[in-house]
Amino acid sequence: MNNATQHWDPQAARAAGGLYLAIAICGGFSIGYVPMQIVAADGAISSANLLANRGLFQLGVLADSAVILFELAITAILYQMFRHVGPKMAMAALISRAGMITVMGINLLLWVMPYVLLTQPTERDTAQLHAMAQFCFEAQAMGVFIWQLFFGVHLLALGWLILKSDVVPHLLGKGLFVGAFGYLIQGIAKLTFVDVAAINYTFIALLVIVSISEISFGLWLLIRGGRLTPKTHQSASVAA
Repeated sequence: MNNATQHWDPQAARAAGGLYLAIAICGGFSIGYVPMQIVAADGAISSANLLANRGLFQLGVLADSAVILFELAITAILYQMFRHVGPKMAMAALISRAGMITVMGINLLLWVMPYVLLTQPTERDTAQLHAMAQFCFEAQAMGVFIWQLFFGVHLLALGWLILKSDVVPHLLGKGLFVGAFGYLIQGIAKLTFVDVAAINYTFIALLVIVSISEISFGLWLLIRGGRLTPKTHQSASVAA
């Protein structure tokens, strides 16, 4: 029995798997769907969309808040699960994901500021309010690419830990490790305003790989990771 299996916590694995799926659902709604319904290229249109979809906006804020809280929990759980595999790499994974959560918190503040600007009494004229609201929306959108850099580093570390652990299937570790470059390449390209077709196709392909790997990892933790036993692991090792 190796050190990773000896310290494997099935309850923690189930919790991490559930959190992964919850983050995927809440994040897909708040990051993928809600901004598409509200943010436009023009500040006046974005402001009108926000005021016309207040309920949807508030649900998005609730989902974003849930993602941040879930991220705090899963960061601690993953560190506890893998710190015996590689303490330094586990700490790198924890710090990088914590950095991502910090940027997410700043992003949430930027996201709610247009609502405050447009619904609170003010002496500013309408055009100025629309311009400020649009600035916050655009700053929040760029913030996504910043937290992607932290998340890419986290996935590199997590993928390495999985490959070293001999507990989680190595295919998932490879998918997370390779796919992490999708977040890193996209983040750097967007923040430096580089628009090259080959680069865009590359990070899109890598993001598909990492998305499939993340969901599969969450499902594995929820279904199989919680049932892992030393005896099962030893049998699998002998068969390999």
